[in-house]
Amino acid sequence: MTWVKLSAATSFLLLPFMVMAQPNGHAQERDSIPPVVIGGFVDSYFSWNGARPTSHVNRFRNFDLTENQFVLSEAQVDIERRAAPIGFHIALNTGAASDIIHAGNTSTLNLLMQGFVSLMVPVGAGLTVDAGKFVTHMGFETINAKDNFNYSRSFLFAWAIPYYHVGVRAAYPLLEQLLIGASMSNGWNAASVQNGKTFGATLAYTPVHNFSFSANWIGGPGQSDSLNAPFRQIAEVISSVRIAEHFTVVADALYGVEKVPGQYVAWKGGAVYGRYAVTENSAISLRGEIYDDPHGFTTGFIQTLKEITLTYEHKVLENMLVRVEYRHDRSNVSVFDGSGGNGTEFQQNTIALSGIVAF
Repeated sequence: MTWVKLSAATSFLLLPFMVMAQPNGHAQERDSIPPVVIGGFVDSYFSWNGARPTSHVNRFRNFDLTENQFVLSEAQVDIERRAAPIGFHIALNTGAASDIIHAGNTSTLNLLMQGFVSLMVPVGAGLTVDAGKFVTHMGFETINAKDNFNYSRSFLFAWAIPYYHVGVRAAYPLLEQLLIGASMSNGWNAASVQNGKTFGATLAYTPVHNFSFSANWIGGPGQSDSLNAPFRQIAEVISSVRIAEHFTVVADALYGVEKVPGQYVAWKGGAVYGRYAVTENSAISLRGEIYDDPHGFTTGFIQTLKEITLTYEHKVLENMLVRVEYRHDRSNVSVFDGSGGNGTEFQQNTIALSGIVAF
């Protein structure tokens, strides 16, 4: 008896077994689709400021802005599928950090830290294209503290660069050691704007396993309502060297410029990071930084900020990271808050305890 002579009823009963017996086809197609990966983390901290500010604010900080209070910095859920050829990444985030990132923005996208679709275009080694909302390519540090050497963010991260973009980006590996990327978006930290588009570019080069170098650029009209407005531009270089098996050093330097009515304004800075893995579960990280805002364009004050940060971390459990951090900030003008009021101190010293649980 051949399959074509089977009755309709018999065919219906045998159909599941026929599908299971197929050596190729839809079953293999399903097996080739990457799985959906779900993860996330919760990040909380407590900070103490030695200047005892009446405002309870660690002035010029980013996501450790509040002192003498327990703070939920971030709670995030990530849902992701690798592009093969189509994928996506959704990051839902809430907490004090998200409030800072989206300050002044009433968009319904505020809970969406990232949300983009990905397409792997079969060109050469593979061109990856993302469209949606994604974090910026600028900077060594990231929004998520768990991925950084230190818990607090640098002045470079807080004041010099954007957090995220809404638009499209593409990346292509020219060589095994060389990656290039480009982007076009609606601007800095904006879902929609009326000015022209912002463009970005990146080049990442890893000639040997223990050294990497990257150059980043971003530029676009910083003022609203004109494609002809002068560009706000930032150029940045980052280099990383693993000096020994457990010791890594990173340097980050950037320069930004924009034309405003009557003048050009600039901001610039540099940071050096060192991280030493004491054991498999613990590490010590040190960061030194200088940030110059000679026109007061980014911080609101004509000043030079300096800081040094020492962080000890220990992985208590497989998915729980505890950090203790000391940080000293200094300015050449009195801009920090203290017991005598706001803007009365030239410096501030803080101690922070943070806990990050990943799942």
